Amino acid sequence: QVQLVESGGGLVQTGGSLRLSCVASGLTFRTYTMGWFRQAPGKEREFVALVNWNEVYTLYSDSVKGRFTISRSNAKNTVYLQMNSLKPEDTAVYYCALDTQNRLSQYVHGYDYWGQGTQVTVSS
Repeated sequence: QVQLVESGGGLVQTGGSLRLSCVASGLTFRTYTMGWFRQAPGKEREFVALVNWNEVYTLYSDSVKGRFTISRSNAKNTVYLQMNSLKPEDTAVYYCALDTQNRLSQYVHGYDYWGQGTQVTVSS
């Protein structure tokens, strides 16, 4: 059974930092693309960042580029999202996702497994 479990969310002030983690189990993590998405209340789930299996390729949304960094540890079956210079508009539930077909997609339908999400709230 494949499981993705996020952690690291919380409440932070504008300009602060958080590091999200997502631990995968039940499959060969090191061969798959991993992504982060977020969903604010009343909005669609949106792409944040992705990383390919060996970290050679990363992609970010324009809204987080230069502030967020995605990375992974295949030894620990974990993907990370370092979030710096946080803004109130970054407030959302953050989800990690796994793509077994390595499509390098920015779209929700490009991922096969999802975590339960972790809340990030940035106060002004």
